[in-house]
Amino acid sequence: MARTLFAEHHTNGVRTSVYRDLGFVGVTQAADLHVRCHGSTLDLPHPARATNDNPRAQNLTLPSDYAQRVLGIDELTWGVLAFVIIAALFAGWVDAVVGGGGLVQLPAMLLIPGITPVQALATNKLGSIFGTATSSITYYRRAKPDMRTATIMAVIALIGSFVGAFVATILPASVFKPIIVVALIGVALFTAFKPAMGAQAMLRFHGKKHILTATALGAVIGFYDGMIGPGTGTFLVISLVGLIGYDFLQASAKAKIVNFATNLGALLLFVPHGSVLWLLGIVIGFANMLGSYIGSRMAISRGTKFIRIVFLVVVAALIVKLSIDVWSENIAPLLTR
Repeated sequence: MARTLFAEHHTNGVRTSVYRDLGFVGVTQAADLHVRCHGSTLDLPHPARATNDNPRAQNLTLPSDYAQRVLGIDELTWGVLAFVIIAALFAGWVDAVVGGGGLVQLPAMLLIPGITPVQALATNKLGSIFGTATSSITYYRRAKPDMRTATIMAVIALIGSFVGAFVATILPASVFKPIIVVALIGVALFTAFKPAMGAQAMLRFHGKKHILTATALGAVIGFYDGMIGPGTGTFLVISLVGLIGYDFLQASAKAKIVNFATNLGALLLFVPHGSVLWLLGIVIGFANMLGSYIGSRMAISRGTKFIRIVFLVVVAALIVKLSIDVWSENIAPLLTR
């Protein structure tokens, strides 16, 4: 587990070094602080809970700018803010068309000086829920998706995301990423060489079998969102197209509704944790909302061919991102031994 120097404080010749260990736990993230002073180490489970969880923390004096450094707001320049807003606008567009906006928005937020990864994740979910709500409403009004299927999938996906978060506390996400990369490459090749797929709806199941299949997909995709996260909307679209038989437009419409539920589930975990930067989240939320409105309107007006092209681009980006993760988390450590 990576350890980074978080802060140093010098008082009367005594140096206090604060290190942060970061480990993802599903849709949430644990940020453990290890404080070394006079040769001893004091573990703090999280800054917001340190006093309650560890009475010894009450006697620890951290630097006066500790809160500002955790929030990262005081160091947020207008240039970085403008970049994050533009990224949120584009992420909303991508998310509305085919999903995968988190591949753009989250890395941009991590560029904010002083922000912690857990705050970036939490605030990203707040911004994203503005976008998924907007695109869900737009698709509902104009594409008329089957709400019975979408609602069932959304509820099950919400539950699945919590299960995925629990499993993530036992098994690291790095265990599953190589399998997902291989699956994504297969999906990309299959979609590229089968242009007729998703061009029009050809439902493979009906009645109870259709509902059971949609329920299973909701559980699996929700589990993935809780366990790993990136590309949830993309997996939703390809599952609805390839397994159930929807066209790309109807699949995108349902994916937005399900994705809204998984974002909501993540926020239900993040808000009590105290990790959401509300002002920043609302700002990027409005940018995400505008991008989602534009993206959903374009997807509806240009149809399945346009969505298919954007889908292939996003899948390619997701393959690259997860391949880099596999290299750094699975392969590189073996080569350095």
